[in-house]
Amino acid sequence: MNRTIQGFHQDDAGDWVAELACGHDQHVRHRPPFEQRPWVLSACERERHIGEQRDCPLCEQGVLPARVVFLKSSPDWDQISMPAPLRNAHRLSDYKWGLLQVAEGSLRYLSHDPAIERVVAAGEKLAIPPGVAHHVTPLGVARFRIDFFRIAPASKAVTGGETACFAHLTCPACGVVQDGSQHHQDCSLQAPVHH
Repeated sequence: MNRTIQGFHQDDAGDWVAELACGHDQHVRHRPPFEQRPWVLSACERERHIGEQRDCPLCEQGVLPARVVFLKSSPDWDQISMPAPLRNAHRLSDYKWGLLQVAEGSLRYLSHDPAIERVVAAGEKLAIPPGVAHHVTPLGVARFRIDFFRIAPASKAVTGGETACFAHLTCPACGVVQDGSQHHQDCSLQAPVHH
């Protein structure tokens, strides 16, 4: 499921993280030879990647992002009292998530694009991402509710960086700023240590 990059920040280890419109964060590391993303080391290049699409497997897996704020809960519904629109294709608005919580019985969740079908049983939860057409069907007797959340802005967002581009000041192999700082231990350009 493709999501738009809205900004970047660095994690506690100094690795770059893309902030997606769905609320999930994704590391975008440059660690040759396994991860080749030299663009992430440059503020200018990060800026150019804002607005691009990235696949978000966490949306497809029904994982609620950490960066959400609780809004409200629906009433408890059963197979009779549930609103009719839930049985038909509908979607949550942008920047809103739902958390389906089944207390009794089970429900079939079906999203249309991407096509995902899951049975959510009593005691289980399933996060429903924004903008995805879906519907739910009770499988016999069922009791459930939906909690709603909004995506909170990232607190440390760096959209692109400095107005000037400082890419020439970073090691092209490991990304460390060349100000006397230590290279990453697996950096191919690191000077050998003599004991």
